[in-house]
Amino acid sequence: MIELSILAVFIPTFFFVSATPGMCMTLSMTMGMTIGVKRALWMMAGELVGVGLVAVSAVIGVAAIMLNYPQIFTAFKYVGGAYLLYLGVQMWLSRGKMAISEDLDSVPTATRWELATQGFVTAVANPKGWAFFIALLPPFLNADAPLAPQLAVLIVLILTLEFICLLLYASGGRTLRKFLEKSGNVRLLNRIAGSLMMGVGVWLAVG
Repeated sequence: MIELSILAVFIPTFFFVSATPGMCMTLSMTMGMTIGVKRALWMMAGELVGVGLVAVSAVIGVAAIMLNYPQIFTAFKYVGGAYLLYLGVQMWLSRGKMAISEDLDSVPTATRWELATQGFVTAVANPKGWAFFIALLPPFLNADAPLAPQLAVLIVLILTLEFICLLLYASGGRTLRKFLEKSGNVRLLNRIAGSLMMGVGVWLAVG
């Protein structure tokens, strides 16, 4: 197992990195603004699966394959970025499944699968996430001890810290929504959320 001294360094390090604004946290805040924290949990589930996959892959060597065949990774980035950009434009125009209807009692139409896919794609296609795990995970692993138990503990901690940060960002987005709704600025809220979503899409494609 992992020594407590290593965990004492690992936990604050990864919490700080997770809490830093990035594509996934911006997406979580946007979802909190538009569909609420409860429905955003589906996006978070997809994002956490993606983060776990990236972390494990970075350790077992799949990342080396991605680096040797960058065209595959680039194509995935562009497709994911274009999809998020499209959603952002729809939200900015107050259209589509992610936008808030001016009838605030209407039910969001985005499916659970769509939300989960959105989170998964954003996590897996984030090049900074790959670079982060490749650079930071190995130093916390003891080469003289079995890899699987160590990796299992670290992945659980990573996903727990990531989930906490996602909830914080989504809650912040929900608070902003309530503030703007009281002012009757639903269209403005859609444009803010749409702009954030478009920003994430561009960030994903060119990052």
